[in-house]
Amino acid sequence: MQGKQAKILTPTQERAILRHLETTRYSRRDTVMFLLSVKAGLRAKEIAGLTWTMVTDAEGHIVDALRLENRVSKGRRGGRTIPLHPDLYKALTQLYTECGDEAQLAHPIIFSERGRGLSATTVQLWFHRLYASLGFTGCSSHSGRRTFITRAARKVSAVGGSLRDVQQLAGHASLSMTQEYIEGDSEAKRKLVALL
Repeated sequence: MQGKQAKILTPTQERAILRHLETTRYSRRDTVMFLLSVKAGLRAKEIAGLTWTMVTDAEGHIVDALRLENRVSKGRRGGRTIPLHPDLYKALTQLYTECGDEAQLAHPIIFSERGRGLSATTVQLWFHRLYASLGFTGCSSHSGRRTFITRAARKVSAVGGSLRDVQQLAGHASLSMTQEYIEGDSEAKRKLVALL
């Protein structure tokens, strides 16, 4: 990554954002959009391109994993499967129910008030406005993604995984790119050195 990286979100900031989103005009849609970033690590382009077919089965029920297609991701191999966090699963189910007949499977999950999908630029602007309205400086549409990747990297060994698993969840072609997203933890470094 070049230039200044987007700040990662603290758990306190995440809770504040979710409380704020409960008050917005399209609260269910907005909550899903935020959770796709922070709980699935999606890029703005991927959030904009996500359709109901990527989160439902043949009968139209929400499934437990998001199947991101190459066409909506970055590059030719950006497609991947991401298990759904329980909060994201619940939010998607609520939005799907709320949309009713309008939630046709090929339609975008994230939509405008006219029912059309949003562009990646519009999604980036939405995140910019969200963070600015809450006074979160240095945050962008990539903040949720960096938060997701950093949290996954810190916890992956506890579940028997490796950084390669985080790389695959992120959809990165190289492990070095994944490492650039991960925020260091001063307290963890202090504890590690104390063990040596």
